[in-house]
Amino acid sequence: MVRYQQGDPAAVDELVSQLSGPLMRFLSAFALPRADTEDLLQECWIRVHKARHTYRAPQPVLPWIFAIARHARVDSYRRRRRRSAHEVLVPSLPDRGSSGSDGGEQPDLAEFDRMLESLPESQREVIVMLKVTEMSVEEVARATSSTVGAVKQKVHRAYEKLRLVLGKGRSKGMPNG
Repeated sequence: MVRYQQGDPAAVDELVSQLSGPLMRFLSAFALPRADTEDLLQECWIRVHKARHTYRAPQPVLPWIFAIARHARVDSYRRRRRRSAHEVLVPSLPDRGSSGSDGGEQPDLAEFDRMLESLPESQREVIVMLKVTEMSVEEVARATSSTVGAVKQKVHRAYEKLRLVLGKGRSKGMPNG
């Protein structure tokens, strides 16, 4: 990130290639269409570029970038809400086939995504940061502008909810394991 701040074009490429995957996974955990998620990823990188001068070198870069991604996602959500307030509901929509899957998704990953959808957005956010992008609790706290205790509480509540979801799934004949 320091090299990026100094104008090194190779550093930009390296940063984008290393973090686009985890950022995309974080953003896609919020049940947006893939095209919207890709647009949101681009918005994140634009914001990182515009705010690069605010990064302070001794601080870890992941919480800084994920905080930007989180704010971009929240802003996007607010824009969608404002637009939907002005939209007119129609009695039914045409069938679009399967939504959200490009056919190459692994069954375990699809099941994981379905379980995450059952969580409130704030809990889903910390689970994705901790387990998918492998950030530390302290990094998640910085990225979400909250305390370590608040992050731990959200994670605990998310685990409890996921246990309930898993228990219901198994009682309906889903295989263990």
